Amino acid sequence: MNQRKNTATARRTHVGPASERRDHLVKLAAELFARKGFQATTVRNIADEAGILSGSLYHHFDSKESIVDEVLRTFLDDLTARYRVILDSGRSPTEVLTQMIRIGFATLEPHRAAITVMQNDWNYLRSLEHHRFDYLVKAEDEIERMWLEQIKKGQAGGALRADVDPKLTYRMIRDSIWVAVRWFRPGGRLNTTALADHYITVLFDGLATGARTSQPG
Repeated sequence: MNQRKNTATARRTHVGPASERRDHLVKLAAELFARKGFQATTVRNIADEAGILSGSLYHHFDSKESIVDEVLRTFLDDLTARYRVILDSGRSPTEVLTQMIRIGFATLEPHRAAITVMQNDWNYLRSLEHHRFDYLVKAEDEIERMWLEQIKKGQAGGALRADVDPKLTYRMIRDSIWVAVRWFRPGGRLNTTALADHYITVLFDGLATGARTSQPG
Protein backbone atom coordinates (compact mmCIF):
# COMPACT_ATOMS: atom_id res chain seq x y z
CA MET A 1 0.00 0.00 0.00
CA ASN A 2 2.74 2.44 0.97
CA GLN A 3 4.70 1.55 -2.14
CA ARG A 4 1.69 2.32 -4.38
CA LYS A 5 1.12 5.60 -2.54
CA ASN A 6 4.75 6.60 -2.95
CA THR A 7 4.63 5.73 -6.65
CA ALA A 8 1.50 7.85 -7.17
CA THR A 9 3.09 10.77 -5.32
CA ALA A 10 6.25 10.50 -7.38
CA ARG A 11 4.16 10.41 -10.54
CA ARG A 12 2.30 13.60 -9.59
CA THR A 13 5.58 15.30 -8.71
CA HIS A 14 7.00 14.37 -12.09
CA VAL A 15 3.93 15.36 -14.13
CA GLY A 16 3.60 18.82 -12.59
CA PRO A 17 6.96 20.26 -13.68
CA ALA A 18 6.74 18.45 -17.04
CA SER A 19 3.34 20.00 -17.73
CA GLU A 20 4.61 23.44 -16.73
CA ARG A 21 7.63 23.00 -19.00
CA ARG A 22 5.37 22.01 -21.88
CA ASP A 23 3.14 25.05 -21.35
CA HIS A 24 6.24 27.26 -21.26
CA LEU A 25 7.43 25.85 -24.59
CA VAL A 26 4.02 26.46 -26.16
CA LYS A 27 4.09 30.11 -25.07
CA LEU A 28 7.62 30.62 -26.37
CA ALA A 29 6.77 29.00 -29.69
CA ALA A 30 3.54 30.99 -30.01
CA GLU A 31 5.46 34.25 -29.62
CA LEU A 32 7.95 33.15 -32.28
CA PHE A 33 5.16 32.15 -34.66
CA ALA A 34 3.56 35.56 -34.16
CA ARG A 35 6.82 37.46 -34.59
CA LYS A 36 8.55 35.51 -37.36
CA GLY A 37 5.62 33.74 -38.98
CA PHE A 38 4.84 30.04 -38.67
CA GLN A 39 6.57 29.06 -41.91
CA ALA A 40 9.78 30.90 -41.06
CA THR A 41 10.01 29.51 -37.53
CA THR A 42 12.00 26.28 -37.21
CA VAL A 43 12.17 23.72 -34.45
CA ARG A 44 15.73 24.90 -33.82
CA ASN A 45 14.48 28.47 -33.37
CA ILE A 46 12.04 27.28 -30.72
CA ALA A 47 14.67 25.18 -28.98
CA ASP A 48 17.17 28.05 -29.00
CA GLU A 49 14.57 30.39 -27.53
CA ALA A 50 13.90 27.84 -24.78
CA GLY A 51 17.60 27.21 -24.16
CA ILE A 52 17.41 23.51 -24.97
CA LEU A 53 18.63 21.17 -27.71
CA SER A 54 16.34 20.63 -30.67
CA GLY A 55 16.04 16.95 -29.82
CA SER A 56 14.75 17.79 -26.35
CA LEU A 57 11.75 19.54 -27.88
CA TYR A 58 10.61 16.23 -29.34
CA HIS A 59 10.11 14.87 -25.84
CA HIS A 60 7.07 17.17 -25.69
CA PHE A 61 5.94 17.59 -29.32
CA ASP A 62 6.42 15.59 -32.50
CA SER A 63 6.52 18.68 -34.73
CA LYS A 64 6.04 22.44 -34.80
CA GLU A 65 2.62 21.74 -36.36
CA SER A 66 1.61 20.06 -33.11
CA ILE A 67 2.62 23.17 -31.19
CA VAL A 68 0.71 25.63 -33.36
CA ASP A 69 -2.20 23.19 -33.29
CA GLU A 70 -2.34 23.53 -29.51
CA VAL A 71 -2.02 27.31 -29.68
CA LEU A 72 -4.92 27.66 -32.11
CA ARG A 73 -7.19 25.06 -30.54
CA THR A 74 -6.77 26.66 -27.11
CA PHE A 75 -7.83 30.02 -28.51
CA LEU A 76 -10.79 28.70 -30.50
CA ASP A 77 -12.05 26.50 -27.67
CA ASP A 78 -11.90 29.43 -25.25
CA LEU A 79 -13.62 31.80 -27.67
CA THR A 80 -16.47 29.46 -28.62
CA ALA A 81 -17.02 28.41 -25.00
CA ARG A 82 -17.40 32.05 -23.95
CA TYR A 83 -19.75 32.72 -26.86
CA ARG A 84 -21.96 29.75 -25.92
CA VAL A 85 -22.36 31.02 -22.36
CA ILE A 86 -23.67 34.35 -23.69
CA LEU A 87 -25.88 32.66 -26.30
CA ASP A 88 -27.48 30.54 -23.58
CA SER A 89 -28.03 33.49 -21.25
CA GLY A 90 -31.48 34.38 -22.58
CA ARG A 91 -30.51 37.98 -23.31
CA SER A 92 -31.81 40.01 -26.24
CA PRO A 93 -29.94 39.79 -29.56
CA THR A 94 -28.50 43.29 -29.12
CA GLU A 95 -27.25 42.43 -25.62
CA VAL A 96 -25.78 39.15 -26.88
CA LEU A 97 -23.99 40.87 -29.76
CA THR A 98 -22.64 43.51 -27.38
CA GLN A 99 -21.21 40.83 -25.11
CA MET A 100 -19.77 38.88 -28.04
CA ILE A 101 -17.94 42.01 -29.14
CA ARG A 102 -16.58 42.44 -25.61
CA ILE A 103 -15.44 38.80 -25.58
CA GLY A 104 -13.69 39.25 -28.91
CA PHE A 105 -11.72 42.29 -27.80
CA ALA A 106 -10.95 40.62 -24.45
CA THR A 107 -9.06 37.86 -26.29
CA LEU A 108 -6.54 40.31 -27.79
CA GLU A 109 -4.22 40.04 -24.81
CA PRO A 110 -4.35 36.38 -23.68
CA HIS A 111 -4.54 35.02 -27.24
CA ARG A 112 -2.56 37.69 -29.10
CA ALA A 113 -0.14 35.18 -30.62
CA ALA A 114 -2.88 32.80 -31.79
CA ILE A 115 -4.86 35.61 -33.42
CA THR A 116 -1.73 36.89 -35.15
CA VAL A 117 -0.93 33.41 -36.50
CA MET A 118 -4.47 33.04 -37.82
CA GLN A 119 -4.19 36.43 -39.51
CA ASN A 120 -0.82 35.73 -41.12
CA ASP A 121 -0.68 31.97 -41.70
CA TRP A 122 -4.29 30.92 -42.29
CA ASN A 123 -3.86 30.05 -45.97
CA TYR A 124 -0.59 28.21 -45.41
CA LEU A 125 -1.99 26.09 -42.57
CA ARG A 126 -5.03 25.24 -44.67
CA SER A 127 -2.76 24.12 -47.52
CA LEU A 128 -0.91 21.50 -45.45
CA GLU A 129 -1.43 17.83 -46.26
CA HIS A 130 -3.68 15.39 -44.41
CA HIS A 131 -6.28 18.11 -43.72
CA ARG A 132 -4.81 18.61 -40.26
CA PHE A 133 -6.10 22.16 -39.96
CA ASP A 134 -9.52 21.69 -41.51
CA TYR A 135 -10.97 22.34 -38.06
CA LEU A 136 -10.07 26.01 -38.54
CA VAL A 137 -12.73 26.31 -41.24
CA LYS A 138 -15.24 24.34 -39.17
CA ALA A 139 -14.62 26.61 -36.18
CA GLU A 140 -14.92 29.70 -38.36
CA ASP A 141 -18.22 28.43 -39.79
CA GLU A 142 -19.59 27.71 -36.32
CA ILE A 143 -18.62 31.15 -35.02
CA GLU A 144 -20.14 32.82 -38.10
CA ARG A 145 -23.37 30.90 -37.54
CA MET A 146 -23.54 32.17 -33.94
CA TRP A 147 -23.16 35.78 -35.05
CA LEU A 148 -25.55 35.55 -37.99
CA GLU A 149 -28.25 33.98 -35.85
CA GLN A 150 -28.18 36.91 -33.43
CA ILE A 151 -28.02 39.56 -36.15
CA LYS A 152 -31.00 38.02 -37.94
CA LYS A 153 -32.95 37.74 -34.68
CA GLY A 154 -32.25 41.41 -33.98
CA GLN A 155 -33.46 42.33 -37.46
CA ALA A 156 -36.61 40.20 -37.15
CA GLY A 157 -37.45 41.80 -33.82
CA GLY A 158 -36.88 45.32 -35.07
CA ALA A 159 -33.90 46.04 -32.83
CA LEU A 160 -31.48 46.10 -35.76
CA ARG A 161 -31.83 47.59 -39.22
CA ALA A 162 -33.33 45.22 -41.76
CA ASP A 163 -31.62 46.88 -44.73
CA VAL A 164 -28.10 45.65 -43.94
CA ASP A 165 -26.68 42.32 -45.03
CA PRO A 166 -26.13 40.04 -41.98
CA LYS A 167 -23.10 38.22 -43.36
CA LEU A 168 -21.37 41.39 -44.53
CA THR A 169 -22.12 43.02 -41.17
CA TYR A 170 -20.65 40.07 -39.30
CA ARG A 171 -17.51 40.05 -41.44
CA MET A 172 -16.95 43.76 -40.89
CA ILE A 173 -17.29 43.30 -37.13
CA ARG A 174 -15.05 40.23 -37.19
CA ASP A 175 -12.31 41.92 -39.15
CA SER A 176 -12.45 45.06 -37.00
CA ILE A 177 -11.85 42.99 -33.88
CA TRP A 178 -9.12 40.66 -35.14
CA VAL A 179 -7.19 43.24 -37.16
CA ALA A 180 -6.89 45.29 -33.97
CA VAL A 181 -4.28 42.79 -32.81
CA ARG A 182 -1.87 44.43 -35.27
CA TRP A 183 -1.95 47.82 -33.57
CA PHE A 184 -3.34 47.28 -30.07
CA ARG A 185 -0.63 47.42 -27.40
CA PRO A 186 -1.29 46.16 -23.87
CA GLY A 187 -0.51 48.85 -21.35
CA GLY A 188 -1.28 51.63 -23.80
CA ARG A 189 -3.82 54.44 -23.58
CA LEU A 190 -6.77 52.06 -23.99
CA ASN A 191 -7.24 48.63 -22.46
CA THR A 192 -9.41 46.02 -24.17
CA THR A 193 -12.48 47.01 -22.15
CA ALA A 194 -12.22 50.66 -23.21
CA LEU A 195 -11.51 49.57 -26.78
CA ALA A 196 -14.68 47.44 -26.81
CA ASP A 197 -16.71 50.29 -25.27
CA HIS A 198 -15.60 52.67 -28.01
CA TYR A 199 -16.32 50.19 -30.78
CA ILE A 200 -19.78 49.35 -29.38
CA THR A 201 -20.65 53.06 -29.19
CA VAL A 202 -19.69 53.66 -32.81
CA LEU A 203 -21.41 50.47 -34.00
CA PHE A 204 -24.75 50.92 -32.27
CA ASP A 205 -24.98 54.70 -31.84
CA GLY A 206 -23.28 55.72 -35.07
CA LEU A 207 -20.70 58.37 -35.86
CA ALA A 208 -22.86 61.10 -37.39
CA THR A 209 -24.93 63.37 -35.13
CA GLY A 210 -27.81 63.92 -37.53
CA ALA A 211 -29.65 62.31 -40.42
CA ARG A 212 -27.76 62.23 -43.71
CA THR A 213 -29.20 64.66 -46.25
CA SER A 214 -27.65 62.85 -49.20
CA GLN A 215 -25.75 59.72 -50.03
CA PRO A 216 -21.99 60.18 -50.56
CA GLY A 217 -21.02 60.16 -54.21
